[in-house]
Amino acid sequence: MIQSRTHTCGELRLGNVNECVTLAGWMENVRVVGSNFAFVVLRDFYGTTQIVIETEEMMNIIKAINKESTISVTGTVRERASKNAKQPTGEIEVVPEKIEILGRCIYNELPFEINRSREADETQRLKYRYLDLRNPEVKNNIILRCNVIAALRKAMLEHNFLEITTPILTASSPEGARDYLVPARKHPGKFYALPQAPQQFKQLLMTSGFDRYFQIAPCFRDEDARGDRSPGEFYQLDMEMAFASQEDVFSVIEDVLPPIFAKYGTYNVASSAPFKRISYNDALEQFGTDKPDYRIDLRIQDITKLVVGSEFAPFAEGNTVKAIACSGCELTRKHIDKLCADVEVQAGSKPYWFKVEADGSFAGGVAKFMTPYHDAVVEALGLTPGTLIGIAAGKKSAAQKTAGVMRKMLGALVPGHMDKERYEFCWVVDFPMYEIGEESGELEFCHNPFSMPGGGAETLRKAIAGEIDPLTITAQQYDLVCNGIELSSGAVRNHDPEIMIEAFRLVRLGEEDMKKKFPAMYNAFCYGAPPHAGIAPGVDRMVMLLAGEDSIREIIPFPMNKNAQDILMGAPGTVTDKQLEELHIKVDIDE
Repeated sequence: MIQSRTHTCGELRLGNVNECVTLAGWMENVRVVGSNFAFVVLRDFYGTTQIVIETEEMMNIIKAINKESTISVTGTVRERASKNAKQPTGEIEVVPEKIEILGRCIYNELPFEINRSREADETQRLKYRYLDLRNPEVKNNIILRCNVIAALRKAMLEHNFLEITTPILTASSPEGARDYLVPARKHPGKFYALPQAPQQFKQLLMTSGFDRYFQIAPCFRDEDARGDRSPGEFYQLDMEMAFASQEDVFSVIEDVLPPIFAKYGTYNVASSAPFKRISYNDALEQFGTDKPDYRIDLRIQDITKLVVGSEFAPFAEGNTVKAIACSGCELTRKHIDKLCADVEVQAGSKPYWFKVEADGSFAGGVAKFMTPYHDAVVEALGLTPGTLIGIAAGKKSAAQKTAGVMRKMLGALVPGHMDKERYEFCWVVDFPMYEIGEESGELEFCHNPFSMPGGGAETLRKAIAGEIDPLTITAQQYDLVCNGIELSSGAVRNHDPEIMIEAFRLVRLGEEDMKKKFPAMYNAFCYGAPPHAGIAPGVDRMVMLLAGEDSIREIIPFPMNKNAQDILMGAPGTVTDKQLEELHIKVDIDE
């Protein structure tokens, strides 16, 4: 109880009948039944209570109040004649003796109905987010977020991790995404950067002698939005362990996350330890992605060798051919065509298909090109009548991607191939250390430069000497994936400055370049750094999965839109000439 109320709007029950109570909240709705008879729904954070208007005096007060005004109601609790079993307070109502306006809503019309705000345009929802959050459905996502963060914090403390905060204003660092820069007033021409992650600081903590670190860390990256990624800022469960291996990190995560997912998730089933493991290369071969969804039982198979000599151009020599056999498929030709069109849009490459008829023959799609290989294909794929076979063909990476998209869509469309009501975790391991950059066409780090390469310095020296292909070097890196969504990347760190030098040499950066880019880390490692490893699962993505939402913006209290704009507060916005002058900044924008 607080001074302005005796009970909340979700608290009263039959045991409170005949009590005099004071409630406070928002006037959600008024249903007028007669000249001096109406029902008012009063809502606060905890629920709703029905208020019954039965006098001219109370009716006059209510008629003068707009919906969503905050009011205080003092009155007597009585048993309802017509009960509502769907409401926790559905057996009682309050007959008011006094109604007081606490905060008036001056508008006769709302931008949207509060309880149907999720049906409104997203721009409107973000502009009036304080109204959107009054919707219990929206509010509950934020409550879930609070509970999950509290549970994560409790679990980490129980595992003897120390919660340590790291700087928000730091130095710009090449960590994969664009930095948000902050001008330094006292140092003209110089800039701070908001951290893309506490990566270097947590590694420095390990070098400082701390054994186990974590924080619910804010991260800032100037990157484009996606359904599972918020532009601007996000939060992660950042952790690092000294004298630790990959297995140590896995053990903590496999102990911490499943109970939280089972307790707070939309589904109450979560995979337990040990999580499934698959190599990066095997994930691409079997799932067509490095974010495999193990809830779908379909697997991709390579049939390149089976169709050698085919007259079908996409099966030409040099191309890779992948197949997904989906049994019990009853999709119509119209639905199959729609499926293929959707796959092409998402994957960027055209898929193909054929079906196995009741008599075992091939029909539809590219059947005529597959029939010459009938027996071999049937045996290799284990085909039975009623099976739809999706085909992807082209360069290896394109064929894998297209097959992966088709597998995912078939799993969702065809009954019996996807257990949707569960959380299925897996580890993707053995990522490549290097890759060929799409823009540069040169060797680049695949994930980050701080991972320990498999084989250590010796492997790197062989690559530098031309004895092995650097693209074959794996890193002690791992991703945590749940239901086809990447929750986190992590790695056993490269804590040896000599190995770091060799790793950077392969991407055309010398020792001095590395010292310039990462001076603190390099110098710290020269004073005896312990082996260490860590990971940082995304809090926003976890809550999104637990809430059963498709968009990450639904679980963030005040999200930006897809263009990284805060519509509510008007950010980013212009500043005054005086502010710019103090920062020694001149804005020069082409009109």
